[in-house]
Amino acid sequence: MKLFKLFLPALICLGLLAFTNPEDKRYERTYYEDGTLESEGWMRYNTRTDYWTFYHPNGKKSQQGFYSYGKKEKYWFFFDENRIRTKEGRFKENSEIGWWLFYDKQGRINHKCQLTNGIKDGYCLKYKNAKLISAEKYSKGEKIKEWTSFSAFTHENSLSDLK
Repeated sequence: MKLFKLFLPALICLGLLAFTNPEDKRYERTYYEDGTLESEGWMRYNTRTDYWTFYHPNGKKSQQGFYSYGKKEKYWFFFDENRIRTKEGRFKENSEIGWWLFYDKQGRINHKCQLTNGIKDGYCLKYKNAKLISAEKYSKGEKIKEWTSFSAFTHENSLSDLK
């Protein structure tokens, strides 16, 4: 009987664990006050994980991408209220990294920049009607050089620098 009393708490815990989801993963939706969908995606242990989509109050997508342990990761897309893409790029632990593309109101690329922790750090290329019109180079957010034509840029730089 003493042995049973010793192991009773352990048996109760094991019994409870048998009826719980080990990952606690669920699909969740949040809504604006008017009932319009605000966001939807996967939660694990009350933290955003995997793919998420967010919406403007008018119901159009505002952004979509991946989370890992509650932080933005991988590739994300951002849209205005008319569903026109405004920017896209990669996150690592909630920080914008690598090449980011930025779009005009017609959905055409108007510039792309290399970012480190959300700050321009590398090249930034500007376009008009799908043609490169200028290039800038940044170091930790500070502009260090500008070229006003493609030929001037390629005269001083290798295109392999843009990878």
